[in-house]
Amino acid sequence: MTPPAPPAAPLRADCIGDSAGGLTFDVAARGNTGAALLILRRRAGDDCADADGETVSLPLAPAAEGRLRAALPSSVSLPEGRWDAYARLSDGEPRRLVPGVTDLRSLAERTPSGLRGHVAVRIPYATRQGNLTVRSWLRAPHAEAVDLSPARGGLTVRGRVYGTQLLPGADAELRARPGDGAGGAGEGGVRRVEVAADRTEFAFTVPYDDLVPGLWDLWLRPAGPSGPAVRLARLLDDVADKSPVFTFPRTRVRTPHGPVEAGPYYTRDNDLSLAVAPLDT
Repeated sequence: MTPPAPPAAPLRADCIGDSAGGLTFDVAARGNTGAALLILRRRAGDDCADADGETVSLPLAPAAEGRLRAALPSSVSLPEGRWDAYARLSDGEPRRLVPGVTDLRSLAERTPSGLRGHVAVRIPYATRQGNLTVRSWLRAPHAEAVDLSPARGGLTVRGRVYGTQLLPGADAELRARPGDGAGGAGEGGVRRVEVAADRTEFAFTVPYDDLVPGLWDLWLRPAGPSGPAVRLARLLDDVADKSPVFTFPRTRVRTPHGPVEAGPYYTRDNDLSLAVAPLDT
C-alpha cells in the first residue's frame, strides 16, 4: 500500500504596506508555479452576512527566484470586512497563506488627503489559527479618533475628519446600544455633546455623570443634528485589533442612577465606544 503523501507545506507571504493604503504580497513558492493567483475571500460576519464566496483575485508574477508578487493598490476596491488570503498555483486548489515578514511602518504615520471622499485601510494580520487575513475598512466619510484623555469626570476626544467638512453646529452623539443587557442602556437613548471645530479637526468632552449604565457608541455629526452621522473610530495605524492593545483607565463618578465606573474602549471593528458599569454601594 502506498503511504499517503505528506501534507503540503504552508505557503508563506510577506506583506508590505504603503502610505497610500496599498499592500504588496510576496509569496514563497518554488518550482513550476504556472499561472498563479493570490485570492482574497471575504469572510461572512456580523456586517457582511451575504459576503460568503465574494473574492478578489490578483495575479502573482515572478519577482525573484522562488518568489511571486501580487499588488493590491489602494485604487482597487476592497469592501469592509475580513478577507482570508489564499494562493492558487498551477491551476491547483487554493491554499491558505500564512504570514511571513510584515512591514507596516508606513501606516503608522499615515494621513490620507480625504480628497477621494473616503478612507480605505487594509491591515494584514495573523488569525488565531496562524493564517493570513486582511482586515479592510472603507469609510465615507471618516471621523478618526486621534487622542483620548481623561477629563474631570469624563473623557475628552480629539480627532480629525476625512471626506467631509465640519460646519457650525457640529456635535457629537452618544447612542445607548440596545440589547447589551447592562442596566439601562438597553432601553435606548441619545446624548448630544457640543463640538469645538477647527477646519478638519474637532474636540469634545463627554461627561460621564449623565450616562446610565450600559454601552454607548460614539458618533460625530459634522453638519450638526440635522446632518448625517459618522461613526468614530481609530483606523489610521498598523494595529488590526485595537481592543487588547489600547486600554484606558476607568473613572468613578456619581450619577442620578448611582455610582458608576466609566471609560472608553475600541470594539472588534476599532470603533470607539464607552462602557458604563454600576458600582455596588
